[in-house]
Amino acid sequence: MSKELKGKIVKGLGGLYETRCADGDDVTRIACRAKGTLKRGDEKLLIGDNVLITVDEDTPDGVVISELLPRKNALIRPPMANLDILFLVFSAKKPCPQLETVDKLTAIAEHNSIEPVIVITKTDLDAAYAEELYGVYSGAGFATFVTSSFDSIGLAELKAFVRERVRGGVTAAFAGASGVGKSTLLNALFPELALATGEISRKIERGKHTTRHVEIFEVGEGSSAGFLADTPGFSLIDFERFDFFEVEDLLPSFRDILPHASGCRYQDCAHVGESKEECAVARAADEGLIATSRLESYRSIYRVLKNKNKYE
Repeated sequence: MSKELKGKIVKGLGGLYETRCADGDDVTRIACRAKGTLKRGDEKLLIGDNVLITVDEDTPDGVVISELLPRKNALIRPPMANLDILFLVFSAKKPCPQLETVDKLTAIAEHNSIEPVIVITKTDLDAAYAEELYGVYSGAGFATFVTSSFDSIGLAELKAFVRERVRGGVTAAFAGASGVGKSTLLNALFPELALATGEISRKIERGKHTTRHVEIFEVGEGSSAGFLADTPGFSLIDFERFDFFEVEDLLPSFRDILPHASGCRYQDCAHVGESKEECAVARAADEGLIATSRLESYRSIYRVLKNKNKYE
């Protein structure tokens, strides 16, 4: 005799998946493997996936993940499914932020109907630049937090935001480059997580990959719980190698540029090299309505996607 349970994958290592199953406020965790078709292709399981688990005491396997339930989204980096909020973490200094990488992540999140939230860390190392970055991203319309785990700047506000928004089944993740302090920040917000942290290499100003796999932690309890993930650090978001989206999807993924795009002289304006007399986007940037770094990121991504399509 067999039965089926619905669960959410919260951790996966070596082909063994830890799955959270809930019946109201009664929560259990089951560690099991997946059937073969769920180990490859589009159905390859990701952390955050909702699945069906078959429990059959009369078979050798006994308990197995038997079906992948429909996803609302799936990301290449961080490798997760069914995200509602993506906290994009980068530091004011050590390592210095790569703003194009941040903007690629906001675009990927927007394209997948995930809310991007900007978290600037290590403000104690360069408070002036942290405030400048706050202006760029809050001005672009993103919820933005300036924090320092060292002296607790901004932690209360960020924790209140997480408590308010990451609840009732909402799934969120902290993502960013190595060494920006994701795990340190999460430990400061939620000490009970006790995540491993590492130091920055003085020579190259990069952090050690102390988070080696995606793992989801519960915020809250029972049916009111939300899910929060720490993810491995990375250094590159490669639009040339991976298919995040097509060139025609780029403009809608930049919420601060899109409203100005309809005012250009020519309907097919690409907003990548036209003069401000012809391009309303260039004009808006000249007037300070669009941050220069955001427009530069848009143009860089556009060129990669356009050239990529040219040779396909």
